Amino acid sequence: MDLRQLEIIRAIAETGSFTAAGVKLSVSQSAISRQVLLLEEELNEAVFLRIGRRIRITPAGEALLQLSHRVFLDLKDTVARITDTQASLIGPVRLAGGMTVSLYVFPALLRDFRKHHPDADIKITAGATDKCLAGLRSGLADVALLTLPINDPDLVTVPALQEELLVVSSPNHPLAAKARVTPADLRDQPFVLFETGSNTRRVVDEFFLRNQITPQIVTETENVEIIKALVRAGLGLSIISYQSVAREVASGQFFCARITGQTLIRETGWVYVRANRVPRAVQEVLASFDRVKPRLRVIPPPGRDRIGPDVHA
Repeated sequence: MDLRQLEIIRAIAETGSFTAAGVKLSVSQSAISRQVLLLEEELNEAVFLRIGRRIRITPAGEALLQLSHRVFLDLKDTVARITDTQASLIGPVRLAGGMTVSLYVFPALLRDFRKHHPDADIKITAGATDKCLAGLRSGLADVALLTLPINDPDLVTVPALQEELLVVSSPNHPLAAKARVTPADLRDQPFVLFETGSNTRRVVDEFFLRNQITPQIVTETENVEIIKALVRAGLGLSIISYQSVAREVASGQFFCARITGQTLIRETGWVYVRANRVPRAVQEVLASFDRVKPRLRVIPPPGRDRIGPDVHA
């Protein structure tokens, strides 16, 4: 048995006749018949039954047909993997993610990606999780970096980051004068928060519920830059990821602190459509991320509740 015979079996099954299979494979009908006969003699089993002008595949032929599908799919994937790794990516690479990762993860990721794939055409969609998931399912995005969990059997999730969420205020807020911030200090405070329904907001709401805090919500938004602007203006506190304020905290524009006795963690992961083979574009994006991940400031220095400019001096 060889690959050509498996190819012939598939062609006969797809076209319904030996003659049509010969046309499809650009060989004579007699050559097709000869190969089938040799295969049947080797197996001592009929592969096709001739019923007048029609043919019917036998159980043995069906088993060989399924083998043919598997063999040629594996062959195609193997060739694709070999040729993929030999060349720089060309064409569109479509990323999706929330506002925070688009601002604070994607720039470093894309700088590294372009070094390795200068001819790739990178497109970014920033938005809420539902929008990003819709893009993945419709084929408008190849891979997304989203807050977990994502529960969908048709999607693959690969954990990427664990980001610490901290309370943030303007530097002249009364909280900034405290040696530490407790859950009780946050009661009856105004808050600017991520939108209801987001996974980040879920982590924050669970914290509020555990500590019997009913926040006074000034506004909700998916845009972390709007949150920061409102906090900077003194309109309320927020609980957001450390990496989104690390630079401003270092320069004294914000006060930032862990909440005593609490560890608020947001897990972020790569999400892409489940398939037989992970697309090359997705593999290369994840490889670039692995290279830049050690440089991302997602968790503040350990052992301190208050995070200020002296930490980064």
